[in-house]
Amino acid sequence: METFLYQASIYLAAAVIAVPIAARLGLGSVLGYLAAGILIGPVFGLVGSETQNLQHFAEFGVVMMLFLIGLELEPRALWAMRHKLLGLGGLQILFSTLALMGAAMAAGEPWQVSLAVGLALSLSSTAIVLQTLSEKGLMQTGGGRASFSVLLTQDIAVIPILAFLPLLATGIGPHIGSDGSIQRGESAGHGAGHASLSLVEGMPGWAVTLITIGAVAFIILAGIYLTRPLFRFIHASNLREMYTALALLIVVGISFLMTLVGLSPALGAFLAGVVLANSEFRHEMESDLNPFKGLLLGLFFITVGAGINYRLFLASPGDLIGLALLVIVAKGLVLFFVGRAFGLRKRAQWLFTLGLAQAGEFGFVLLAFSTQLNVIPPALSEKLLLIIALSMLITPLLFIIYDLLSKRLTEARADHEPDEIDEEGPVIIAGIGRFGQIVNRLVRASGFKTVLLDNDMEAVQLMRRFGVKSFLGDPTRPELLKAAGIAKAKILVVALDDPENTVKLVQYVRRNYPDIHIIARAYDRHHVFELYQAGANDIVREMFDSSLRAGRYVLERIGLSEYEAAQAEQTFYAHDRLTIRELAKQWIPGTPASENPAYIKRARELEKDLETALLELAEQKEKKSS
Repeated sequence: METFLYQASIYLAAAVIAVPIAARLGLGSVLGYLAAGILIGPVFGLVGSETQNLQHFAEFGVVMMLFLIGLELEPRALWAMRHKLLGLGGLQILFSTLALMGAAMAAGEPWQVSLAVGLALSLSSTAIVLQTLSEKGLMQTGGGRASFSVLLTQDIAVIPILAFLPLLATGIGPHIGSDGSIQRGESAGHGAGHASLSLVEGMPGWAVTLITIGAVAFIILAGIYLTRPLFRFIHASNLREMYTALALLIVVGISFLMTLVGLSPALGAFLAGVVLANSEFRHEMESDLNPFKGLLLGLFFITVGAGINYRLFLASPGDLIGLALLVIVAKGLVLFFVGRAFGLRKRAQWLFTLGLAQAGEFGFVLLAFSTQLNVIPPALSEKLLLIIALSMLITPLLFIIYDLLSKRLTEARADHEPDEIDEEGPVIIAGIGRFGQIVNRLVRASGFKTVLLDNDMEAVQLMRRFGVKSFLGDPTRPELLKAAGIAKAKILVVALDDPENTVKLVQYVRRNYPDIHIIARAYDRHHVFELYQAGANDIVREMFDSSLRAGRYVLERIGLSEYEAAQAEQTFYAHDRLTIRELAKQWIPGTPASENPAYIKRARELEKDLETALLELAEQKEKKSS
């Protein structure tokens, strides 16, 4: 018991210290977890041989993650992805396997060993990639969806790969029994997680097929017909923790069933999630399982870092790092050309290429299984395990490279020649996203002419489809503003998505056209201060008015009359405008508000003034009623 508590304390302390530091440095939580594992394992030796056993437990985090991803996908959405699953994912596995197999054969390995190595290294890390895509908000981008398609294909491909590997066995090959079943050697049935509990081991092929179809059908039917009655039964108990217990039971039970029939638990969990995507209990399951998923994934990453064989690494660090980079480059080249063939371009293509270039956790499973089958020699397997771990450690750095490339591609975003502007108007609107579109509709419907500018080709084309003339071009370029009639315009509305470009445009226009009235969209309060100093006349925080209106609705429903709620709203609005002007005097560019004592002091004073003003309104209400 004492040993368990000690180890638990070490793992939790390492995560609590390393992960926030990595997040503050902009490196992401995954690199923080990996670094924590390296520190408590190879560096300080605080954890020992139990790391490998713990890793099998931690892999359950990947299963939960795929279940939650399945909850976000309806069956129709999955069917719509079939071309990417078969084409994009299938070609990536095929060409990556061939490229890495060729590299292994060039190093002198037999073709059977080389093929097993290629298959193991062709699979990417579902855990790291999906976690990072979610953290960075990239899952719904073109590159994110393509990456997810490939990862899902790889998870499905683990099943036929596990069935194929025994055919490559050199010492203990497969034998076909009189009943048509595959008879493997003794060592084949142990390890790898998938074979040890399988009920289909040694069965005829037709029986395996029937059992597999039956297991999948059971998951689908249970998801449709059993989960709703179960959740209603749990709801009647009025015990909140029972929801969590049921959600865990669903995932654990399905994973166990998949293991029994020789299938991937992650695939079964994903399928169950897709079936339950339309359930009214979907959000309940998401909220119950998210904390477990996060902790188990974090534990998995820590065990990857802690499990590195540092003695083997120190014996030839240059060679091993070089081989890990070779794997990343080889897979990256395959991903680049496959992605291009399927229409990925620019940021989407680089996200797809850099995000999936590493080897993954399923490689550990395939290597262990291949070693037990005598397909891959133990010494080579040790090196390959370390290469996989190193490639996973390098992955967060690849995402940092993507972030740098993405910024450059954003700055050079104009893929098309800017339009020749042949119109002028009293109102110029720079940016036609959701904010700019509403401003434009109101102004034009009131009978005033506007000139719309935006650097986003899709946004411009969308406006043109609805009959609204707009011009493609970068609104921060002086020549474009001159062509739009900035010298004669009365009002400039700056509604750009990029806060830096917004400030840059306001500064330029105020400096060169001092008489024009500038109305600017601000991201937050600090952005308001920047625009205030840049010279904007009216500044609108993008969420402020809608939040204020929501607050008024709360007051109306909690006891105030519509008139009283409107008065409170107006008082808050007037006070907030005063607050912005006052705090702008205390604001220091580049210094966080939390580290500015004068700013904090004045903010507290102004907050007390607001409370006093609202209390006075309440007292006036009481006097009138009495």
